[in-house]
Amino acid sequence: MRYSVHRVRCLLLLVLLLAASPSRAGTVASECWSSCRRHVTDPSLRARTCPVCVTGGRVDSWVAGLGAGGPEAQVALASALKDPSWRVRWAAVRAGARSRGLTDRRALADWITETPPEADLGPCLTAVRAAADAGKSTADFLHDAGARGPSAAARVWERKEGIRQVLFLEMFAQEPSVRMPALLHLATFQGRSATRVVLDAVASRPVAGDEVMASLLFAVAERQRASVGRLLLAEAKPPDEAAVNRLFAVYSREIDALRPDLGSGDAQRRRTAAAGLRRYGPLASRELEAALGDGDARVREHAARGLAEAGGKPLREVSLQGVKAAETAEAARPWLEAMAHEKGCAAFLRDVADGRNARTPEIQGEAVAVMGDCTEGGSPMRRLAPYASSKVPSVRAGAVRALGALPRNPEALELAATALEDGEPEVVAAALDVLAAYRQPSRGDDAAGLLGSDHPAVRAAAARALEFVGRAPHVRVLAERLLTDPVAEVRVAAARTLTVLGGPQAVAALSEAAARDADSHVKHVSQEGLRRLGFGP
Repeated sequence: MRYSVHRVRCLLLLVLLLAASPSRAGTVASECWSSCRRHVTDPSLRARTCPVCVTGGRVDSWVAGLGAGGPEAQVALASALKDPSWRVRWAAVRAGARSRGLTDRRALADWITETPPEADLGPCLTAVRAAADAGKSTADFLHDAGARGPSAAARVWERKEGIRQVLFLEMFAQEPSVRMPALLHLATFQGRSATRVVLDAVASRPVAGDEVMASLLFAVAERQRASVGRLLLAEAKPPDEAAVNRLFAVYSREIDALRPDLGSGDAQRRRTAAAGLRRYGPLASRELEAALGDGDARVREHAARGLAEAGGKPLREVSLQGVKAAETAEAARPWLEAMAHEKGCAAFLRDVADGRNARTPEIQGEAVAVMGDCTEGGSPMRRLAPYASSKVPSVRAGAVRALGALPRNPEALELAATALEDGEPEVVAAALDVLAAYRQPSRGDDAAGLLGSDHPAVRAAAARALEFVGRAPHVRVLAERLLTDPVAEVRVAAARTLTVLGGPQAVAALSEAAARDADSHVKHVSQEGLRRLGFGP
């Protein structure tokens, strides 16, 4: 009966391992199981010990339970000291230390000093990797190991070349998960930066290994919340020029692969590309600078943050420089948008909105417009109120635009509705955009009436708003705008809204615009509208 239960447990374990095998967790469990069976030969002890691999999550999960075991467990621990995995060896040292009432480091020092010199690479390498995992040099790690600590540390240092070779080869291992620990452990052991270790590795190896080293440095940059470009600029010396150029060649190919997505019509693809470019830092400065003018706010913010990181400066400092140098609202916008999500955003935006750090009223208004995204400074409506009554039209318009980022509430709706009566077209246009964002159908007639405004910006905003607040009776005036308005921007907005509202009159107007409008953009939008309504190829 006992044999039957044991067999069932082993079969169940095997099923679980196979089920998990496609994932990294499954691979670790499988490695743990193999390691356990390699060292634990007693069937009864194996049945009690190895199943922990299913839930342990580490290759050495099975080792800890042997520390208080009998002779069979001690034999298994002695065998585990020769395991290929340093984690299994270190776990065996620790388990043995507990059974003997010693500290882990004292047991490690004993193991190193009691091993013959011709066979001590495994113990020395284990010490190096355990110390590096703790963020310490081997000497510091063994400092508390008792009387044998200094001699153990000296033995490790005598083996430094063999240790370097083992870790160096692991940096180029086929399994990617092996490479990063090897790099970090070697860097800590040598007391050097990971970037320096990568540069030296590139210089000493053929070009065929450059992509592996480039990916390793990329991973280091992510861990340090930096960019590969900044890491290389900080570490590289004149003798490293050839190695740096080889890494640059790899990164240039990767940047080239991302560049087409920056021109994609899909905003999400552009966002992903811009976020990816941030990780290259100064190497992608040209692409990031171009992305500052993107039509999507998230892309612009990624670009602004990426350029700040590329320069190795705080975002606030770079943003302040960008805003002060900007001559237009469009040039200042990415820096203001990026700072709107940073600590200190309220004070930063207020200084620009009040004119202390802005060259034009339009930039002041842009700062007010992004205040709705800043969560500091108390009630957003209370912060916006003074700007909503400003004598500067662009500032008033900015206060209205900021409402679009806030949850819909009666106070915001009242402010937007009041702005419809403002005498400045940019304020009225901003109010129309906000009421459309709030999906206020009761304002449909107001928007339709403003299609007859003398100002193209208001007419275009009214046409855009009717996409969200318009009804069938508004199709007639929209069709009239599409066919007679002298401004292409207004006609484009009217065509898009007619596509949404639909109906025979919308189709007729779109058909005529597609055939006769003098502007190619209007034609394209009208043709696309017809297609969406089922009247095109």
